[in-house]
Amino acid sequence: MSPNFGNRGTTFLWLVVATVLLACSITGTVPTNPPAFDSTKAALELQGTSMALQLTQSALNAQPQASPQPPVIIQQTVVVQPTLPPEPAATVIQPTPTQDIEVRIKTAKILVYENTDERGIGMWIQDALDGMGLKYTQTGSYSGHFMEYLNSGVKYDLIIVGAEDKDKISGEFWDVVNTRLTRDKAALIAEVWYLQNEANGPIAKILSGCGVKYRKAFDLADSIYWWEPTHPIFNEPNQVLPLVHYNRYWANGSGDQIMIAGSGDATMLAGLSSRKSDEGTLATCYQGRVVIQTFSDHDYNQANIIPLWQNYIHYTLKNHFAVVP
Repeated sequence: MSPNFGNRGTTFLWLVVATVLLACSITGTVPTNPPAFDSTKAALELQGTSMALQLTQSALNAQPQASPQPPVIIQQTVVVQPTLPPEPAATVIQPTPTQDIEVRIKTAKILVYENTDERGIGMWIQDALDGMGLKYTQTGSYSGHFMEYLNSGVKYDLIIVGAEDKDKISGEFWDVVNTRLTRDKAALIAEVWYLQNEANGPIAKILSGCGVKYRKAFDLADSIYWWEPTHPIFNEPNQVLPLVHYNRYWANGSGDQIMIAGSGDATMLAGLSSRKSDEGTLATCYQGRVVIQTFSDHDYNQANIIPLWQNYIHYTLKNHFAVVP
């Protein structure tokens, strides 16, 4: 063997040994460099995360919603701007009961007996009716005509007996008037100065139902005082002062005194004295449908008597229509 081969062999041997040692060293060492970025793997991981989030949101949506907690109210001043109401539609104003009665008064059926026509001293009851613009049937002093109308089939709302003169309405007349009063609920105004001759006759039914009775007569007119000055009789539609001033026309048989008696609803409104219950000369009864006057009109001033009669008429008709449909 040549010396060159020996040297090359040794060298080769050492190379082999070094290679083996290097291989062992490489096999036992963990590489420190990070792995290369894999885009496919990253996309798959992102898709998985998104799906997980969607599943979580679906689960939350499926859960029942909790009732909301009431809000905490903080008191504070709130300024509310007013709003204008809508324009009201045109409406028809319905009449009130009072308005309806006033209309009915204007069309009332009225029967009048007034017996001062032949003396020529004035028909003051007729003047009162004319002043109110009311229609009426006037018989004057013809009592026979008055009875005919009373017995007719006409339902009168108001019957007026102005028997101031010496020609009287008496006896059976009062039977027919009482029938009208009770059956038809008619109103009645009676000026009677002669109860001393009638009190125990047919008029007694009306007086008893009223709640008054005859006491005694007086010959000459005297002052008449209001005992109930606030009563409508003295204030609606006219204000009328007491009849303290008089101008005597009748020389005798001027009137009667009456007093409260019986079970009626009478109110004594006026009398000869400042107030003595047995010296009455003016009463109302039958729920205000009746007025009884026991003094004579023409002993007092026309300027006071006519407005007083207008009040009688308005008051009795108002109460009549309050109970008659």
